Amino acid sequence: MAQSGEAPEPSSVHEVFRNPGYLRLLLLSAVVGIPVSLIAFGFVALQHEMQHGVWVSLPHALGWPAAPWWWPLPCLTLGGLLVAWCVVALPGHGGHVPAEGFGGAPTLPSYLPGVVLAALAGLSLGAVLGPEAPLMALGSGLALMSVRSARRAATPRLVPVLGAAGSAAAISTILGSPLVAAVLMIEVAGVGAPQLYVVILPSLLASGVGALVFTGFGHWTGLQVGSLALPLSGHTQPLDAADLLWGVALAAVTALLTAGVMVLARHAAVWTRRRTLERTVLCGLAVGVCAACYALAADRPPDDVALSGQETLATLAMDPHSWPVSTLLLLLLFKGVGWAISLGSFRGGPIFPSVLIGAVLGVACAGLPGFGALPAMAAGLTASSTAALRLPISAVVLAALLLGKTGVDQIPLVVIAAVVSFVVGELLRGRAPAPADAAPRSPQPGRTARTEQ
Repeated sequence: MAQSGEAPEPSSVHEVFRNPGYLRLLLLSAVVGIPVSLIAFGFVALQHEMQHGVWVSLPHALGWPAAPWWWPLPCLTLGGLLVAWCVVALPGHGGHVPAEGFGGAPTLPSYLPGVVLAALAGLSLGAVLGPEAPLMALGSGLALMSVRSARRAATPRLVPVLGAAGSAAAISTILGSPLVAAVLMIEVAGVGAPQLYVVILPSLLASGVGALVFTGFGHWTGLQVGSLALPLSGHTQPLDAADLLWGVALAAVTALLTAGVMVLARHAAVWTRRRTLERTVLCGLAVGVCAACYALAADRPPDDVALSGQETLATLAMDPHSWPVSTLLLLLLFKGVGWAISLGSFRGGPIFPSVLIGAVLGVACAGLPGFGALPAMAAGLTASSTAALRLPISAVVLAALLLGKTGVDQIPLVVIAAVVSFVVGELLRGRAPAPADAAPRSPQPGRTARTEQ
């Protein structure tokens, strides 16, 4: 039932579009998207330049060809100090704590200075996080600035809708596709959840299995049945039965490991909630120790562990066979621990580290009998991003974007890996006890909250 003073819920899509207020909202969203995207681009460019200056230009200026093994120790300690100051001294506590899950309520404009400063400090100095969550907060805050606070108070539904539009405009700049941003916002908003997953998971699983059977019989028998696929150039690697079996097992193991990271992250978030200043600095130092230990043990650059992992992922995907399994396991261990600590103490997003960890685990398993490197990487990165974000549809779309033309044949395995990872992750999450003194997560306006255990 509609509250007093609010318009009743529309009964059809046609009725929605006949509402002049909604059409004005569409126009406002289009107009707001332009400055939001420009400012988001400036934020990403500034963060990249600061990060390059700290990890590349400054070591070169001091006479080192690359950042030495100990470089993360002072950088991340300083990063922890700056982020802690933003959390305790500025409105908004530096933004959303990434260990509490992806998304969050729309960001008030007064919170934007703390969000931007905390993100720039942490991400540039080596936090194992990506810029997507601060971008979403920046986009929603800027969008809400476009309307007066009195109008926002008089129209409660305007806040989540316009905030989501601003977030989508901002995050599309880093994800490289408005389609990924749109699907991500649909799942983050929880439209129809949990009914959405009741319907979509069986459909995803059936479609993935059906595509495998259809493609497999065509590949094995040589019979042609026609396809809507365009004849694009690029080498592809057809799936076989071994890829499917190993991929399902890999997705389950990846979900288990990612769930462990998330449990550690929530404990870190609870621990830093008290005595935030000194404990966040200690967390930064701990992440720096992880990066330094990896650099010493693997004889690799420490920024493989520090930072979001976007550049390391590109290096890994370019030549996965050049990475020894021992190096991959060291990266998995130290990156995973550093990621968990960063999720609970710094400010940023979980997408890029989760994708890298899943890809690393997949490549490490690519030596199993009959398991190809490309299917292993596809299954691993999909499973890890699904378990971390709890957004299986977004993880599938993101994986398809990352794999590109050469990964078209991997999409059925991607879909199945997402379903397996999501189911395993949710079952584990239902059994895991909540950390002591954990504060309940407030649902977004207009969203059906999913219980965080």
